[in-house]
Amino acid sequence: MALTKLRREIDAALQMPVFDLSREELVQEALDNHEGVLTANGALRVVTGKRTGRSPKDKFFVDDAVTHDELCWDNNQACSKETFERLYKKMLAYAATHKMYVTDVYAGADPRYRLPVHFVTELAWHQLFVRNLFISNEAVPAGAEGFTVVCMPGLYADPEIDGVHSEMFVILNLTEKVVLIGGGQYAGEMKKGIFTVMNYLLPQHGVFSMHCSANVGPNGDSALFFGLSGTGKTTLSADGTRALVGDDEHGWSKDGIFNIEGGCYAKCIHLSEYTEPQIFRAIRENTVLENVILDENGEPDYDDIALTENTRAAYPLHYIDNALLPSVAGHPKTIIFLTADAFGVLPPVAKLTTEQAMYHYLSGYTSKVAGTEDGIIEPQATFSIGFGEPFLPLPPLTYAKMLGERINEYGVSVYLVNTGWSAGPYGIGQRIRLKHTRRLVNAVLDGELNNAEWETFPVFGLAIPKACEGVPAEILNPRNTWEDKEEYDKQLRKLAELFSKNVAKFHGLITEEILQAGPKM
Repeated sequence: MALTKLRREIDAALQMPVFDLSREELVQEALDNHEGVLTANGALRVVTGKRTGRSPKDKFFVDDAVTHDELCWDNNQACSKETFERLYKKMLAYAATHKMYVTDVYAGADPRYRLPVHFVTELAWHQLFVRNLFISNEAVPAGAEGFTVVCMPGLYADPEIDGVHSEMFVILNLTEKVVLIGGGQYAGEMKKGIFTVMNYLLPQHGVFSMHCSANVGPNGDSALFFGLSGTGKTTLSADGTRALVGDDEHGWSKDGIFNIEGGCYAKCIHLSEYTEPQIFRAIRENTVLENVILDENGEPDYDDIALTENTRAAYPLHYIDNALLPSVAGHPKTIIFLTADAFGVLPPVAKLTTEQAMYHYLSGYTSKVAGTEDGIIEPQATFSIGFGEPFLPLPPLTYAKMLGERINEYGVSVYLVNTGWSAGPYGIGQRIRLKHTRRLVNAVLDGELNNAEWETFPVFGLAIPKACEGVPAEILNPRNTWEDKEEYDKQLRKLAELFSKNVAKFHGLITEEILQAGPKM
C-alpha cells in the first residue's frame, strides 16, 4: 500500500537524515553529540532534563471524523486538526535545519499482527532506545505502510498559540498514522505512544492488547503479570526458571500471546545483582540508562535518586539470558494482577473468581510510584482501568469483554498480588519483601497453592491462603501485621469506599454479578 501523504512530507523535509545506524554507531553519535556518557560497564547514560517521566496531561488525540465516535473521550484528551497541523508544520520546518536519525522497526512479534513503525528522532540516543525497545532484527520492506513517529525534544510548543497545555506535547493522529512528540526528552513517550496505537489497532483484529509482562514455564505454561509502572511487572517476570516473553506490552490472539516489543524498559531504583540478577546483568554495552547517577568511577549508583526515582534501563530482549525468541507463546494458564497498595491493607496474594477478576481489571487499583509521571513525588492511590488506562484509546469495556471471554474459554486462574506496603501505610509500614513476593508468585505458578487451606479476606471477600512455605504466616493476612487493629480496619474500609465510588461509573454497563464481586461494607 502507498505511504500516507504525511509520511512522504516528513521524509521530504529531512535535509540531514542519518539512516539505520548500528547500535554501536548510535552510541558513538550520542557521545560525539554530547548527549550522554559511557558507564564503566559500557552502557550509555543520559539525562532527560526537566521531565523524567511521562506527561499524561500533554498527550492528545486528534478528534476527527474517524476517531470522534471510536475513541473514549472520558479518559483521553482531544485536540483539533488545526492544533495538529500547526505543530506538524513547525516540526517539518525544524527537520529541515536539524540533523535527524531515521530507522524502521516493528511493533508486534507475531507477523500476522505486527506494525511497521518509521521513527524520526532528533537525538541519537533516542534512536538507540528505539532500536533496543522495538523489533529491529528483521528488515522492514521499503515503503511499508505503518505509523510514523517524529520526536524532536528541541522543538517547544507555545501553549497560547498552539492550543496545548505546555511546551511539551504528544499528539496521536490515528487517521493520518502519525505521532508527534516535542519539548521533552523522556524516551518512554515513544514507547507508550506506539503501545497506545497498538491498543487502538489490535482489538480491530480480535486481539486483546494488554499492559502486562509475560513468561513461560518449562512445561509451556505461560503467565501474564498485569500492573502499572512500579508494581513489579519487569522484576517478577524476570525469573531464571521461566523464559521471558516480554516485560510490559502484549497481545492475546486466538492462538496465544505475543510481545509487542523487542526489548525491556526496566526500573533501576535500588537495583542489585542479588535481588534482580537478570536485569542487573542486562545493563551492559549499548544499554540506555536514563537519569541514573554515576559514582566517581563511572559505576551506576542505583540507590541515588538525586534526579528521580524513575531511573530506567532500556536493553534488547536478548540481553536477558532466558528470553523467548521469537516472543510468541501459547494461551496463559495464570494471570496475576499486581498492585502496590499504599494503604497497606491488601493481602500479599489472593485468588479471584472470574467475576472478581473482571471487577479488579476494571478497577485497576494501585499506587502511582514517585517519578513515573511528571509531578508525582510520592505514591498516590489511583484507579486505572485495565492497569493501563492512559494507554487505552477505545471504550474500556472493549478490553474487559475480551479478558472475560478468554478467562472463561481457556480456564485461566487469576490472582491479585500486592507488592506494596505491610504493617502500616506508606510512610509508616514497609514494602513487602521481594523474596516473599517471589515465593508467593512461584507458589501460584507451580500450582503449590492449589493445595493450600484458604480463608476469606474480610470486606473484599477474597480467598487468601493460611500458609505458604517460605513466607511468614502473619503477613498473609495483613491485619496481623498492624499494631493498631482499629486503624487497620478504618483504612480497609476507606479503601473499600474508594473502590465502590470508582466502580459506580460502570453501573448499567456491566453485569450485577461483576458489581457484586467488589468489596461489601
